[in-house]
Amino acid sequence: MARHVRKGDNVIVTAGSSKGKQGKILRVVTEKDQVVVEGANIRTKHVKPNQSNPQGGVVHKEMPIHISNVSPIADGKPTRVRFVTKDDGSKIRVAASTGEQLGPDLKKARK
Repeated sequence: MARHVRKGDNVIVTAGSSKGKQGKILRVVTEKDQVVVEGANIRTKHVKPNQSNPQGGVVHKEMPIHISNVSPIADGKPTRVRFVTKDDGSKIRVAASTGEQLGPDLKKARK
């Protein structure tokens, strides 16, 4: 499955309990086709006291979301992604709605 988003992209969540939230992708879990978005899908975990956390307590943590439930942001709105190969052989991601390039080149130009 072609990955339409990468680590560091600004995305909007399009489905689920965090629908409408925007954030940066912190991590991509390729084995399960999931991403962790900053500030979205936050879950509460109760932690027992241990050496690193002697007090214990409640921890709030971002959990993964399926990659199909996020879209890159272009001009403040979610957009679909096209993959374009330039004449020099480099491959880029392009926002389908605006035509602007998303992030750096995926594949460098042939020599």
